[in-house]
Amino acid sequence: MTTSIASPAVVPPAAAPGPTAAIDTGRVAGLIHQLLVELGEDPAREGLTGTPDRVAAWWNAFLSPDGAATATCFTESQLGGQLVIVGGMSVWSLCEHHMLPMNLQVTAGYVPDGEVVGLSKFGRISQHFAGRLQVQERFTRQVAEYLGDVIGHEDVAVAVRGMHLCMSMRGVRMEEARTTTVHSGGRFGTDLVLSQQFLTLTTGLWGAR
Repeated sequence: MTTSIASPAVVPPAAAPGPTAAIDTGRVAGLIHQLLVELGEDPAREGLTGTPDRVAAWWNAFLSPDGAATATCFTESQLGGQLVIVGGMSVWSLCEHHMLPMNLQVTAGYVPDGEVVGLSKFGRISQHFAGRLQVQERFTRQVAEYLGDVIGHEDVAVAVRGMHLCMSMRGVRMEEARTTTVHSGGRFGTDLVLSQQFLTLTTGLWGAR
């Protein structure tokens, strides 16, 4: 397992890569057809009939996810100093280095200050940033920075545990390898007790899966 820890104080914001134009599914299907031929397959044979169109449709759907949506916040004036952790979120993304899938287990934590974020939005935000060619490190930071913008302060932490097929089914082929990334902001970067609480509860959630 590899672990990287990033702080928003030292990592500058970056543009979110993604498709810059509408996807031409007809052209994509043609390219898949050509790829099958180059791989020694017959795209017209039983089993492959329609495959290029299906693959093109999948790429279009995957790279055109729903927006992160406006996160709904609810006023809770009596809250203060409470740690909120949302875990158990699993999203699929594509490694941009080999274009192979990676499964990302996401846990997010924050400290409410007068209002709380609607819980379903954590999953939508994760899905939004996963639906593109990605690297886990960037994904972790994007989710954390988006949540920070939503709640209006930097007391946010995001931990991601990834299973990468580019490491499991190619190269060293280590099926049990996992990569962990942690982005700690605000009090999570300065309050050792708060940070330890988040990491302890996060690893407990992962251990239960």
